[in-house]
Amino acid sequence: MGDRSTRQPYRQDRPARPAPTRPPRGRWSDARAYAALDLGTNNCRLLIARPQGGGFAVIDAFSRIVRLGEGLGASGRLSDAAIDRTLAALRVCADKLKRRNVVLSRAVATEACRRAANGAEFIARAHRETGIRLDIISAEEEARLAVLGCHALIEPGADPALVFDIGGGSTELVLVDTGGEEPRVLDWHSAPWGVVSLTESVAGLIGDGRDPVRRTDAYAQMCRTVAAAIAPFAARLPTVARPRLLGTSGTVTTLGSVHLGLDHYDRAAVDGMIAPAEAMRAICRGLSGQSVAERATVACIGPERADLVVAGCAILETIMDIWPAERLGIADRGIREGILRCLMGERRP
Repeated sequence: MGDRSTRQPYRQDRPARPAPTRPPRGRWSDARAYAALDLGTNNCRLLIARPQGGGFAVIDAFSRIVRLGEGLGASGRLSDAAIDRTLAALRVCADKLKRRNVVLSRAVATEACRRAANGAEFIARAHRETGIRLDIISAEEEARLAVLGCHALIEPGADPALVFDIGGGSTELVLVDTGGEEPRVLDWHSAPWGVVSLTESVAGLIGDGRDPVRRTDAYAQMCRTVAAAIAPFAARLPTVARPRLLGTSGTVTTLGSVHLGLDHYDRAAVDGMIAPAEAMRAICRGLSGQSVAERATVACIGPERADLVVAGCAILETIMDIWPAERLGIADRGIREGILRCLMGERRP
């Protein structure tokens, strides 16, 4: 879907705790801007926002597919080309931070930088060349930030809910109790497979993608790989009367767009939508049977996501296998919104 940038503010409901109506003396004004940057294995995303009412309003945003983790599984290092793409995106972010007079910000890096042998070297270079100081966070903090950012969209219910974030290099799953004012993490798991790493793991099996039998075999292998990685977590999950499921990632927002039949991405239509689980499974299986060229023609997938979306489908289907909810909640919010809540409320996850 390429770059997504908007200047139209939107409302983020249900903050982690109410923002003060009057800042204490000597503190920053609520009219000033805060920023959150999430550098993942596949995407670089920035949000700049101001506190507003009981939540916040976004005043600027940026999203670009950079594929920082491309080739990482084979080499163990971030490639020069991936670093150059990412630095170009970070320079755009740095310019936005400067122009918006951001008073407080946090920038985090996730799985690609956690795994890469030259991850720390890249972080130092990014700081030298862009002024952005990236913090490599743990998988646990990544999961908690994602929940903090999107939990307002969990459907009402008494039983625990499962929130997941399909990234480029890993997938975080979090079991949460939603009975209180804020979600309470009951259990969590980080699987070392995201859309980039999982796609690269079966690249040889797929070949040129023209053989439908090989595509079917590759998809089945992806599902088995993910199932093995999340089996320990699946074994710990409780049996509940009404499973609730909420996903946040480019995979689920893309598939939500396909389900709605959108001809272009529309955040207002996708964020907060509820889709039947069986309908999402049907989309996953349909896409997995198509070639990359065929998927590239699907609106809201396009050439940038055509080669990776099937891995996301395999991860999603496997999650729905272990947590058989009838409906899937979809969130176009997550780590960045969680960071903003922390910054505005002076709290940490």
